[in-house]
Amino acid sequence: MQLPESWTERLPFLESLEDDWHPEPRAAVFLASAFYALFLYQAARGSGALLMIDLVLVPIHEGGHLLFRFFGGELLMVAGGTLLQLGVPLMLATYFVFDRRLQGSVFCIFFFFEQFLPIATYMADARAQDLPLLTVGDSDDVIHDWNYLFGRFGVLEHDTQIAHAMRILGWAGMLATVAWMVYRSVLSKGDATTDERG
Repeated sequence: MQLPESWTERLPFLESLEDDWHPEPRAAVFLASAFYALFLYQAARGSGALLMIDLVLVPIHEGGHLLFRFFGGELLMVAGGTLLQLGVPLMLATYFVFDRRLQGSVFCIFFFFEQFLPIATYMADARAQDLPLLTVGDSDDVIHDWNYLFGRFGVLEHDTQIAHAMRILGWAGMLATVAWMVYRSVLSKGDATTDERG
């Protein structure tokens, strides 16, 4: 990928994005595709062992509340859980993209979008508040993130519609990420064939 010269002059760290991706063995792409297909199947069913990966991001979400508390204000503290929950896979994806590692990039981007699904479930519960809530510290002071946030922004009555849109974005992002991985893999095989002939 060729970036505009003005970008790389101002931001030299972007030059690494012009490098080729590291080659991927065909078997790795096949196994990764099978993993994502199985994960998507289990996500569509709403049950399966692979969905336990969401449990990894629960403490990250809770840690986000603690981290963003230091930046001041209740709004940022409440939103901080979701910000860190999405921020961690996004930051890891950024690292792998700059290192030109396709599988690491795809894994992190895929799970960035996958986190839209549990977030959507939490959003849809904003008015009902039926879900059991986790908290760090005093359980008497627990706040339902999305009841608070939607109430603060005056959209509480639209909780299920917003959650539905979030779910659609999550699914679209996951499917697009897997499609991009397959496309990149096919493209890199084509580039290799061209190089061998040339």
